[in-house]
Amino acid sequence: MHDTSCSTINARKVSLAPMLDWTDKHFRYLLRLVSKNIWLYSEMVTTGGILHGDNLPRFLAYNHEEHPLTLQLGGSDPVDLAKCCRLAEQYGYDEVNLNVGCPSDRVQSGAFGACLMPKPDLVADCIAGMVASVDIPISIKTRIGIDHEDHYEQLQALVETVSKTGCRYFTIHARKAWLEGLSPKQNRDVPPLRYEFVYQLKKDFPELHITINGGIKSLSEMQAHLKQLDGVMIGREAYHNTYLMADVDQYFYDSTQKKSTRKEIINAYADYVEQEMSKGVPLIHLTRHVLGLMYSCQGAKNFRRVLSENAWKKDQGAQLLIQAAAEVDCD
Repeated sequence: MHDTSCSTINARKVSLAPMLDWTDKHFRYLLRLVSKNIWLYSEMVTTGGILHGDNLPRFLAYNHEEHPLTLQLGGSDPVDLAKCCRLAEQYGYDEVNLNVGCPSDRVQSGAFGACLMPKPDLVADCIAGMVASVDIPISIKTRIGIDHEDHYEQLQALVETVSKTGCRYFTIHARKAWLEGLSPKQNRDVPPLRYEFVYQLKKDFPELHITINGGIKSLSEMQAHLKQLDGVMIGREAYHNTYLMADVDQYFYDSTQKKSTRKEIINAYADYVEQEMSKGVPLIHLTRHVLGLMYSCQGAKNFRRVLSENAWKKDQGAQLLIQAAAEVDCD
């Protein structure tokens, strides 16, 4: 296994969390307009969807502007995961990530995601098969524990076992997951954050690249985490307060390029919307991702209202975005 040119330590400083129904290729394109450097992740895609579905591009297609880009897989069969890794490499992804943290009913019925946490040997078998199948990096994203099995020593043992496969990149969501009693939404908020677990991992495994995820909402928080860790992963805040990420390039990647204004981003995204609509993509599927771009701006409520009330109408097109942005008193 070897790293691709964009798989440098610096490139991984800030990444977008994989979020089901949110981080599709349209939102990733929008976020790439906001930040040229943030590392992007796909939504979780199951191995069954890729291998047994009848529309491979639906699961694997992306815009070339999105690089660096990781495909996140959900699955627990080493052979199937290896097959999907080979397809991901053929499609040009920069990395493949194994989901070992999602607690939804869907992953529980399929016995993957967070269900894998108590099975470090199976996780290691999965990762070993993935690593051996491709030349692009393989990474893992996990919680700090599940249910009552949330002792640091268990997390430490999982990381130690998996790292022996050659996997170097670990993203840790600093909450445990409850497989029973909490909904996926509650699992994102209710279990307390234990950042100290992730910091201790870096001390115990200094040779590994450790990224932290969970509850990070500001540039100052990102900065504080990066003093102790290699990377930060931003989830809901990047979606609901998208323009926050416009400062990432200058703060963390030493970019000297002036950041785009919100309205410049809207104009560029409108061009993209026009292209996608010409391929048959409904306007509503494209506008839903920009609702957080004007967060905290005067007129943001009107911006969202114009889009929400009109994007479903058949006579509307990309110009609706420009019209909505005119409601906002913001750069």
